[in-house]
Amino acid sequence: MTTNFQNGIELLHNAVNEQLYHKLVQQVKKDFQLANISIDFSLDLEPHDLATTLREKIYVLIMEKFSDYLNLLYIVDVPEHSFKEIKATDVVEVAEEVSFLILKREWQKIWLKSKYAS
Repeated sequence: MTTNFQNGIELLHNAVNEQLYHKLVQQVKKDFQLANISIDFSLDLEPHDLATTLREKIYVLIMEKFSDYLNLLYIVDVPEHSFKEIKATDVVEVAEEVSFLILKREWQKIWLKSKYAS
């Protein structure tokens, strides 16, 4: 499993190449629903648009609904040590980094499911 992605777009393009992109989108939607956070995008959304939508949603959650943001991170199961490595101080940059962390964790979930599915 490749995990050395530089950004979310690179990760999403890799998911497309491995034909797991739609499963990744479904997993993101599923975890947002479990966290009781509405996010509107179709399964046919282009990778760049998904990254943008996710970043914008994370930004809004940080600024306006911080408890929902924390709940989402718990649901997605983003490792706490990953947050400690974020060096950004601007909220926009933090939203970008957190979106990437979420995509990496969701990628791990669907990649493992597809590899070890019987």
